[in-house]
Amino acid sequence: MGPHPAVAAIRLAVRRVLHDILTEHRRTAAVPSHERPPSPLVLVACSGGADSMALASALAFEAPKLGIRAGGVTVDHGLQAESDARAAEVVQRLRELGLDPVVSTAVTVGREGGPEAAARDARYAALDAAAERHGAHAVLLGHTRDDQAETVLLGLARGSGIRSLSGMAAVSGAGGRYRRPFLGLDRQTARKACMVQSLPVWDDPHNADPAYTRSRLRHEGLPALEKALGKGVVEALARTAQLSRDDADALDVWAGQAEASVRDATGRLECAKLYTLPPAVRRRVLRRAAIEAGAPAGSLFARHIEEVDRLITGWRGQGAINLPGKVVAQRQGGRLVIRQG
Repeated sequence: MGPHPAVAAIRLAVRRVLHDILTEHRRTAAVPSHERPPSPLVLVACSGGADSMALASALAFEAPKLGIRAGGVTVDHGLQAESDARAAEVVQRLRELGLDPVVSTAVTVGREGGPEAAARDARYAALDAAAERHGAHAVLLGHTRDDQAETVLLGLARGSGIRSLSGMAAVSGAGGRYRRPFLGLDRQTARKACMVQSLPVWDDPHNADPAYTRSRLRHEGLPALEKALGKGVVEALARTAQLSRDDADALDVWAGQAEASVRDATGRLECAKLYTLPPAVRRRVLRRAAIEAGAPAGSLFARHIEEVDRLITGWRGQGAINLPGKVVAQRQGGRLVIRQG
């Protein structure tokens, strides 16, 4: 008898990602063609919750069959009592699965951007550091289709444009470091896989705390949508994410190609040429220019770009536009100047 369907589903999802990682590693490993490249290391980011424990279990099962080294990392955000003890428990569970190396990293969560964004920034910084320290080829994340649906709705509520509606990418980060095998699986599949394997899981109370936007969306918003629109909302939102990502990627390529054509010989942006671009392409050019000038991408919202865009499309002699990162955008003699103020 084969494994339970939920276990089979998560293992298949992980196996596919590991095959991709192994192919990439063999292609890029700097060793002579007659030598076998060293085994890549793949880490799983694990909080101890059902999603990441199911992912860790599948990685531990599949990686050895492909000759891939498998390790784990847990991040202690220090936001709850005895969080260090819980992190130690997660480390022990990962080691019992056979993962090695397994590390726990404590972080200090700031306040910039709100508690959820600050915790996320601290977590990814810790994961990046762990991956670099151990020379990991990739870090697996346990985000599910439900997480994807929530991300799409949050982007829609912020009015952040098609890139936010594209949700989380299956591959992201510098050099494609982060991989999300479970974006096609629902949360219940991961939980069921843990249950049938008798894997202990920890349910983070923050995930049920109405003080957090994502928690309210998870426990109130999505259920209300499903009640009003019927089942299938999560799947539809996940499809929206993929379609939006395809469109956003195409527009990004277009903007990259168009950027050179709207600059003068000194590299400054020409307003008249910018005006002729389709709005979606023009705004991407403006966003890229603002980021190159020093505006933090995570703090640069659609409303900022719309204000800059009005210097092109609704010029009435208005003054400079202040952007995050102390960047200033202003129109001077038919040119758009974006620089540190």
